[in-house]
Amino acid sequence: MSESHIICITNRALCAGDYLTRISAVAGAGARAVVVREKDLAEDAYAALAAQVLERCAGSGTPCVLHTYPQAAMRLGCPRIHLPLARLRRLNGEERAFFTCTGASVHSVEEAREAVRLGASYLTAGHIFATDCKKGLPPRGLDFLRAVCAAVPVPVYAIGGVGAENLADVRRCGAAGACVMSGLMRCPDVSAYLDRLRRAWEA
Repeated sequence: MSESHIICITNRALCAGDYLTRISAVAGAGARAVVVREKDLAEDAYAALAAQVLERCAGSGTPCVLHTYPQAAMRLGCPRIHLPLARLRRLNGEERAFFTCTGASVHSVEEAREAVRLGASYLTAGHIFATDCKKGLPPRGLDFLRAVCAAVPVPVYAIGGVGAENLADVRRCGAAGACVMSGLMRCPDVSAYLDRLRRAWEA
């Protein structure tokens, strides 16, 4: 992965303008990785879209991580997958052997430890701050993030309501970086937005 600490989580429903054009801009601007979430799609539709995103990311050398559907990722030759913990538990031996990078979403210290035992190479922990994506659900906060980071030996990325105003707090908790969805899907200038996030991380 690149030196950036910001992972883009895609959401075509939030995207300003053409989705694939936006993906190309994010990949070209130096995001650490692009995670193709789009989990409302059935597997065949997801695979068709993911193939196009993989092509865009490959053009700029940005790692693309597929989501939810290990078999689709295997058919597309993508060795990076991100899974809910329930799906990680069901990975079979062939699937585990194929992936060189396996991420998992966790919502407690206990889940974080279990995900690592199951072979996760990185975690996303959230949601950390209030976010419209989880409207009405209270955020878990920085103490939760700090506890997860301290509990596991793999990189942890904060997710949920993360922006320039709180990135330095995320870093001080021991996180390896943060995941951003709506900001990167909606901002008018992807390069300027990512630059602002990079500066905030170092503050």
